[in-house]
Amino acid sequence: MPIGNAIEKSSYVYVYDERGRRIASIPRGSQPADGLRGYTPATVIVQRGSYIYTYNERGVKIASTPAR
Repeated sequence: MPIGNAIEKSSYVYVYDERGRRIASIPRGSQPADGLRGYTPATVIVQRGSYIYTYNERGVKIASTPAR
């Protein structure tokens, strides 16, 4: 099911489907620059430290890249 919303609360990024049901929880990191960078219907992008991680709608990491 596509991602309907992704929000950052406390230490996690919570991912919700189009019906508002939580489908994943992703750690956001602890640095000031860490956290949710964006999302699409299929992916969530989170920065932790010097890396940016891409996750699918189930919260499984599918890619990582160094932050610039």
